[in-house]
Amino acid sequence: MISTDSEHRGGAKSGHCPARAYRGELKPTWCAGCGDFGVMTALFRAVGAVGRPAHEIAFVSGIGCSGQIPGYSAAYGFNSLQGRALPIAQGIKIARPELLVLVVGGDGDGASIGGGYLPHAIRRNPDLTYLVVDSGGNGKTDGQFAATDPSARGGELQRGALEALENPILFALTYGANFVAQGLTADLDGLSKMIEDGIRYPGFAFINVKSPCLGCGDLEMQVLLQKAKMRKLSSMGHDSSDLERAIKIAREDGDSLHAGVFYRNPNPPATFGSKVKELKQRPAKAAAEAVG
Repeated sequence: MISTDSEHRGGAKSGHCPARAYRGELKPTWCAGCGDFGVMTALFRAVGAVGRPAHEIAFVSGIGCSGQIPGYSAAYGFNSLQGRALPIAQGIKIARPELLVLVVGGDGDGASIGGGYLPHAIRRNPDLTYLVVDSGGNGKTDGQFAATDPSARGGELQRGALEALENPILFALTYGANFVAQGLTADLDGLSKMIEDGIRYPGFAFINVKSPCLGCGDLEMQVLLQKAKMRKLSSMGHDSSDLERAIKIAREDGDSLHAGVFYRNPNPPATFGSKVKELKQRPAKAAAEAVG
């Protein structure tokens, strides 16, 4: 059953707020044309569509260029240590369940050094939305190749990656995530709606975002390639409740860039926060039953 208590982030408010209401006073220092501008715009549009005011939102980030997003917002923000955004965000959500907590980090942060935290976040199922900004390169280390993209050339390795690649969508699906999606900054409207859907979903939502990086090659060619390879799951007639089909499509990702919700569990399990709340109420219930 879908939770309707104060922890359910999507249903607490109604109405619409403009994206500019979430922008802070600091100006981004990203390279001109960086995909992170699109990620931040889509993120602010999504929270605006949900209608939560800035003081009811907490952005938590890891390291990397996209990790600067909390500093550019008017909401609460926490720029954590490398790879540690997920455990910190879970702590915030347990302590302040009424807050809308969103997590953002790069592919180096989320798919490499922080990748070990993802399975445990999935199995706990906290009410968080997690965006992995997948640029195919670790921008803070001069474009060093990332675990998710074979085309990145920079830093110490000029001829591309030698290791097998990580498939973040397949990773999340096979670990049991209940909401898994992939968006492209070349499709800003689709990305905004996808993040909004993830926010409204009661439980852990994982969204991989393909985002061009100037340190990983020519930006225009990357954007053109995204548009050329993009296949919207909605146009393929994909049923997001079909887990087996979602896994099959995820295995094919790469040759095409699939955009949309791969999987949305139609029967969301209890969130970690709701279990904590129930646990806290157990002694009181037992005492009341004994007296009564």
